[in-house]
Amino acid sequence: MKKTIFISGSSRGIGFGLAEKFKKIGYDVLLNSKNLKNLKIASKKLDNSDYFLGDVCNAKAVKKIFKQIKNKKKKIDVIICNYGNSDPKNNNLNFEHALKHNFYSAVNVVREGTKLLQKNKGKIICISSICGVEVIKNAPIGYSLAKSLLNNYVKSISHYLAEDGISINAIAPGNILFNGSVWDKKIKKNKNKTFNYIKSVVPLKKFGSINDIYEMCEFIINNKSQFTSGSTYILDGAQTKKF
Repeated sequence: MKKTIFISGSSRGIGFGLAEKFKKIGYDVLLNSKNLKNLKIASKKLDNSDYFLGDVCNAKAVKKIFKQIKNKKKKIDVIICNYGNSDPKNNNLNFEHALKHNFYSAVNVVREGTKLLQKNKGKIICISSICGVEVIKNAPIGYSLAKSLLNNYVKSISHYLAEDGISINAIAPGNILFNGSVWDKKIKKNKNKTFNYIKSVVPLKKFGSINDIYEMCEFIINNKSQFTSGSTYILDGAQTKKF
């Protein structure tokens, strides 16, 4: 039977990239964004996949989203809390903005989504960042704190979700390159400077990709032992140094 996956913030960027890959292997993909125009475009690209309009930073909006999903789909097998905002200006010392967009955006989805995961003992994956693992030079302070909180939340809430057979894990990517990303813009602005920076801070001397994140998601979802929960998987080309 076809599995159903909900991905927040999936009308573009990493979220859309993941949706595209899961669609190709036969998943029933549920898209989400607060931008209706982008959602319609994304849906059309993915064979008219179902989409649910709503801002996951807003608890009431998320409650409405999952009420609509329940009426239409009855259950979900996988949830990926992908939405986040890393804009340096808004996420440095504006802690309220950082927490709303990079912590509560996931918490709201987990709170409402677990009700539809219980039947199938589903899985939750939160897309975090290495900024929440250790101090990354020049990374926005608020963003880093929010992602650190998210990693700790995943560890803590995993104990409660386990009672219903639901697992939750986080993926903390490093420098991910894709069309339209921050790194894509930096390369267009100064290619040599950008690649020299990556070579200096990433031991594997390269960027990560959406496919790297997808493959980690696949590993977590298809883990036959069903014993993986409460972990944060670092995906950074050996950049971070913390044990």
